Amino acid sequence: MAKLRADQLPGALKKRLAPVYLVTGDEPLLSQESCDAIRQTAKKQGFIERELYHTDAGFSWDELYNATNAMSLFADKKIIEIRIHNGKPGDAGSKAILEFCANINDDTLLLLVSPKIDSRSQNSKWYKAIDQAGEVITIWPVGPAQLPRWVDTRLKQAGLNADSEAIDILCAKTEGNLLAAVQEVEKLKLVAEGNFIDAQMMANAVMDSARYDTFGMVDKAIFGDSRAAAESLQGLRAEGTEALALLWALTRDIRTLTNIKEGLQAGENFDLAAKRNGVWDKRKPLFKQAIQRHKLPQLYGLLRKTALADRIAKGSAKGDIWNLLLDITLGLAGVNVHSAKTARQEILR
Repeated sequence: MAKLRADQLPGALKKRLAPVYLVTGDEPLLSQESCDAIRQTAKKQGFIERELYHTDAGFSWDELYNATNAMSLFADKKIIEIRIHNGKPGDAGSKAILEFCANINDDTLLLLVSPKIDSRSQNSKWYKAIDQAGEVITIWPVGPAQLPRWVDTRLKQAGLNADSEAIDILCAKTEGNLLAAVQEVEKLKLVAEGNFIDAQMMANAVMDSARYDTFGMVDKAIFGDSRAAAESLQGLRAEGTEALALLWALTRDIRTLTNIKEGLQAGENFDLAAKRNGVWDKRKPLFKQAIQRHKLPQLYGLLRKTALADRIAKGSAKGDIWNLLLDITLGLAGVNVHSAKTARQEILR
């Protein structure tokens, strides 16, 4: 079965809902949107329950066996979502995935989410089993050459049109950060007079930014300036910035740091690892400094917190999203913050 790009997924979902999906790639926004589209389609077809697992310390692939075989009290169809943090399920995971694909259950949908899968893993039995039984959605990075077309498409989806010069201004403003581009498009929907955006209007819109900038806040945290990062976070909250938008920005860069750190430990050159993970040249010094400050267990811990924050933001877990975002921001800046309440929520997730 042919692999799908993210932009092909909506059409494929209209034709059929597959029993198993693998969403793989290193662009958090497109990965999140693909997962959301799968969940929404599944919900319309009766998949009401959702069980979420992360393959970090303490996870056992027996969870997949148990979740597949256990019937809920009301016998609802359910989604089993597993986040494979390093793209490698291991022997136990491979066996569990192969068994699931060989014994498809109409009442269970398996959604696997992973960073970019390497070529060796694409030749594995578990990957081929998913490709045969379901769908593999490969999230390709949007490079500088593709960004203008991507921005143009997003504008049209928002009911807006822009000339090429205006699109170039937006691309330069966001520097390849897709979430930032989406936020600017949402802003344009509010300020545009009519549906056409020319260069002057685009320049005025993108320069009329809030005092506190989402990605500036994340950069302060990566730099290690905990006080400034915390101040920016509180400022963004006061200005009405959505918590989920901040979470996406934090998750993106924490995942990028994790991928680079794993690459370095595997013997990869920093510049190559940074390029592979879409880090722009002017941000490389920030990431190099943060890489030296963080160890992998710390980064894995931050990713677990972002997963918890995602569940809280979407109403599937209880907690104070802003306190947790502050924990994540300070943790990224190098401050060890881990409240007992947060720990309990992670243990009981």
